[in-house]
Amino acid sequence: MTQQILIAGVDEVGRGPLAGPVVTAAVILDANNPILGLADSKKLTEKKREFLEPLIKQHALAWSIGRAEAEEIDQLNILQATLLAMKRAVEGLHIAPSHALVDGNQAPNLACPVTTIIKGDQSEPAIAAASILAKVARDREMVAMEELYPGYGLAQHKGYPTKQHQQALMELGPTIIHRRSFKPVKLATK
Repeated sequence: MTQQILIAGVDEVGRGPLAGPVVTAAVILDANNPILGLADSKKLTEKKREFLEPLIKQHALAWSIGRAEAEEIDQLNILQATLLAMKRAVEGLHIAPSHALVDGNQAPNLACPVTTIIKGDQSEPAIAAASILAKVARDREMVAMEELYPGYGLAQHKGYPTKQHQQALMELGPTIIHRRSFKPVKLATK
């Protein structure tokens, strides 16, 4: 019997927002139990992502969420914080992967070999699954943050730099979850 090569797909969501964490996921899919409908989370409706998320968690051999907080993003920069969150996601898997496929062109420092794939969430099912888990987790968190920090519209724009969000920043000032190293937040702090 041949041993299955355990490939972890890794992706992130939330590099561009002005508020909240960058969230990553690592997923090892079961080759004997495929999940239909996996695609880049940005190309799926919220309803479809919400439908697929529990299926991924149920049918994957392993999955894990990683994150880096706004404070870490400010200390490290968004790229390094993203790579740290990816490392945390992979290290959080209860099964060690033999290889990691990472969306993009930057590789986190992992204990296993890494292949970066630009637009990997469109071509690799494990990366697509990771993109869905990361997106659903971050979106849910930003909806919850709306209750803690009303007036910013976080439930609608999920912390991205919309006109509404930037206007609220100027009027209300930044919260603890805002990334102070990002220019629109810096401008609202002055």
